[in-house]
Amino acid sequence: MFGGVSNRTLVGLAVVAAAGGLVVFGPGGGSADAAAACAGRPVKTVGFSTGELRLYKGNGYACAVTAAKNPGARRQMSVAIQARGSAPAGDSGSYTRMAGPVTVHSGNRCVRATGAIAGSAVETGWVC
Repeated sequence: MFGGVSNRTLVGLAVVAAAGGLVVFGPGGGSADAAAACAGRPVKTVGFSTGELRLYKGNGYACAVTAAKNPGARRQMSVAIQARGSAPAGDSGSYTRMAGPVTVHSGNRCVRATGAIAGSAVETGWVC
């Protein structure tokens, strides 16, 4: 007991608070959600038939997301990002809105990203 409140109640409140944080800060669709998902400033956006690949950089890190143009039905989506001289990191799966965010340490190095939704793919090329 903590001041008349049971441990079970405290755990329940912690779960509710954590779930609320996920709703507020978690990834979703649309520009505002993708911007919230990635730290840094947007450096390149590449549109394609089914969505957009967005690349952000800041404070020595780079982040990428692939966002669906029309969120809704589950479909195969992927995003990958690579700092020059390092291995790529990525996210792939069946999503309704967005793949990613995926973040890598880039320092002052150039980065590139690729994204795909339902078979349509795009890449940024090297961005320095």
